[in-house]
Amino acid sequence: MGAYFWVGLGGGIGALLRYGLSLVIPSQGFPWSFFVINVSGSLVIGMVMALVIDYAVLSQDARLFIAVGLLGGYTTFSTFTYGLYHLMLQHHVWRSILYGVGSILGGLLATLLGILLANAWAEWRQSETREPHDNP
Repeated sequence: MGAYFWVGLGGGIGALLRYGLSLVIPSQGFPWSFFVINVSGSLVIGMVMALVIDYAVLSQDARLFIAVGLLGGYTTFSTFTYGLYHLMLQHHVWRSILYGVGSILGGLLATLLGILLANAWAEWRQSETREPHDNP
């Protein structure tokens, strides 16, 4: 039952964050809010999953809360596809291509950056915990 609690709590918070950002980020002519939300969510998922899988830094409950709940509520494929559909409906061919390809590549690169940031943090943390005589 605890897993449902963490996923539900994270999902609610993530959805509120997504909604709030969609009100703050203007999307005139291009679905900027969807783009920023999905790419930033990809960055965080890369960091979180690297910390969970590679370094076991986060607990299972933290992973459920952040990766499944919070980021699941924050990012959404349906907003991406709606933004793409809306651009296509308005016959903005190049904007559609830019948004579609940019979202996928941007998300992938952000995920990679998140993993690299998590790896750098883990290496920094490990170097900080070494005894002075361990360093060459």
